[in-house]
Amino acid sequence: MAISSTFTASDGDGYELQMGRWSRRLAPKFIEFAGIKDAECVLDVGCGTGSLTTTLALNPDIRSLRGVDFSAAYIEHARRKNSGSRIQFQVGDACALPFGDRQFDHSLSMLVLQHVPQPEKAISEMRRVTRPGGTVAAAIWDSRGGFVWSRMFWDTAAMLDPEASVRRAKICARPMTRPGGLERAWKAAGLTDVVQDMLTIRMDFASFEDFWAPMEGNDGPYADYVRTLTPEGKVVLRDKVRLAYVDGETDGPRSYAATSWVVKGTVPG
Repeated sequence: MAISSTFTASDGDGYELQMGRWSRRLAPKFIEFAGIKDAECVLDVGCGTGSLTTTLALNPDIRSLRGVDFSAAYIEHARRKNSGSRIQFQVGDACALPFGDRQFDHSLSMLVLQHVPQPEKAISEMRRVTRPGGTVAAAIWDSRGGFVWSRMFWDTAAMLDPEASVRRAKICARPMTRPGGLERAWKAAGLTDVVQDMLTIRMDFASFEDFWAPMEGNDGPYADYVRTLTPEGKVVLRDKVRLAYVDGETDGPRSYAATSWVVKGTVPG
């Protein structure tokens, strides 16, 4: 199976620390936007550790759910934490979904497409496996203008290291993270009644240690970059990011806005 993701996935607990805890906050808002109220079967593409799938499962009018992710470690974590009889998790490639045509009532993808090198393939696959009249929906962070936690890290790193500036540019310049990007992609895929909007949550941290902890792990682009630094370089970056976090006050709780672009469209009959 070809791996169609640039996201480094190592450990489910590491993903929970970096993003899973925030996915659970975004999931209810995303489901409401997508308008998923009842269904025979719903697919979660790029399910990670299962935040969206398990939130969907809180609705008894959704009779079955399938979650697929390229990471075996994340699927194992999702299975261990979510054992409901209506939920099935499996390893799979978003760009080559292991399902038949028109198998699902709705297909959703949350915080995934920005890590897929050829997202149009994943969108095409979501449409393929969704029945006519069904909804295909996605959410991705507004990495350029609405993701404060991420920008604090990358803006600080970019001032210290040209390589970080290159990485920041790649993250912020993804076409679908720009205004209208998801809408254009959905229309290009032949979906109808396309709507793009924004959803915002708060990312609350108990302290700078809580903020910085994901950077010390093995999952995602932040830890990927930190691992390239010398011990001295990591200390310098950590100290500079800490200055941005405390912002002239004592260390302690902070809350930052995190905005995602969301889109939905209907599979034509």
